[in-house]
Amino acid sequence: MKSFINYSPDCEFPIENLPYGVFTTADNVQKHIGVAIGDEILDLFIISHLFNGPLLSEKQNVFRQEYLNDFMALGRKFWIEARSTLQNLLSINNKVLQDEPLRSKAFVKQELAVMHLPAKIGDYTDFYSSIHHATNVGIMFRNKENALMPNWKYLPVGYHGRASSVVISGTPIRRPRGQTVPVENAPPVYGPSRLMDFELEVAFFVGGPPTKLGESIPASKAYDNIFGMVLMNDWSARDIQKWEYVPLGPFGAKNFGTTISPWIVTMEALEPFKVPNMIQDPKPFAYLQHEESCNFDIKLEVNIKTPTGVETTVSRSNFKYMYWTPRQQLAHHTVTGCNINPGDLLASGTISGETADSYGSMLELSWKGTMPITLQDGTKRKFLQDGDEVVIYGYCIGDNYKVGFGQCKGKLLPSYSEL
Repeated sequence: MKSFINYSPDCEFPIENLPYGVFTTADNVQKHIGVAIGDEILDLFIISHLFNGPLLSEKQNVFRQEYLNDFMALGRKFWIEARSTLQNLLSINNKVLQDEPLRSKAFVKQELAVMHLPAKIGDYTDFYSSIHHATNVGIMFRNKENALMPNWKYLPVGYHGRASSVVISGTPIRRPRGQTVPVENAPPVYGPSRLMDFELEVAFFVGGPPTKLGESIPASKAYDNIFGMVLMNDWSARDIQKWEYVPLGPFGAKNFGTTISPWIVTMEALEPFKVPNMIQDPKPFAYLQHEESCNFDIKLEVNIKTPTGVETTVSRSNFKYMYWTPRQQLAHHTVTGCNINPGDLLASGTISGETADSYGSMLELSWKGTMPITLQDGTKRKFLQDGDEVVIYGYCIGDNYKVGFGQCKGKLLPSYSEL
């Protein structure tokens, strides 16, 4: 495929990608749905009348909304037709968008746009699906022989997160305050978290029509309810988490901010990068079984940019290290009859690889603070300091093209009471 929009082979947004997002500009503060192509955004509000295929010709209004939920709800057949229409319109052989005045009206430079959450997120669930991460944490807090809890290889462990504090890339995050126990076996104290961490994650948006309470979706059929993926940083206060999580799991340690990248990369764009699912032993229950691959070669990087302006890559990992797949996560989420809605967000949990340089959190990279990381400016980190900016990158490498997600970044600011 070749587009009339010029971009280099290193561009994250070629015609093979076409991720969806929501944006505004200084000249138009109304939120519009857009598609990234090269260094531009194609405004789908302006060209909604061009979605005239057999399925979308009666549904053009979904592209005139402020969020993607209505489009997500239509289902995979509609998503595929939309992608085909967009690739045709952006093809070098199609003159419709190349001619004025539509060319000037329909495209916006990305540098002039402000990105917003792409969907109204009604519910957000975070899983714990990387076997290397779970093993590392188990070794740190228990021992090597009992690293994984007895249930871990039988079901995708997860917790319900806070949808209201999911924010778009670039939004600053305040250091939270809470109860911690800095001295083992001593009474708790109240104050700012001392052990602030990032978590390298990938999340997917649910699509398709809403399900009814009591219905479930087996993994074998779950793919049609997965719209696309974003990068995620599930900011975590490790000391608050350690004190509060028994017996009901994370709460205030994770509810103060979760950052996602602005562009949703569709499953159709990720299809060429499928890799075999990780071998699972014991064999999962029938509702968690699926033959088709739902694992992807998504290369992931985490950088820390210090207040000095120096940026250091601290982790290089890959989504392919996931033990439980997105299909299985969705299947387990609904097995009890929990209903889902388009725009719900389900996250992978921290993604760590087999080697120390591929760990997806400071907790692992510094091994619970015992091995500080030296950054490019000479400073050391056990955990994040105020003023540090965490920048996550994710991309797939194709044949002379690259499919990317855009940056997932956020700067850690001091807690309010410290100002």
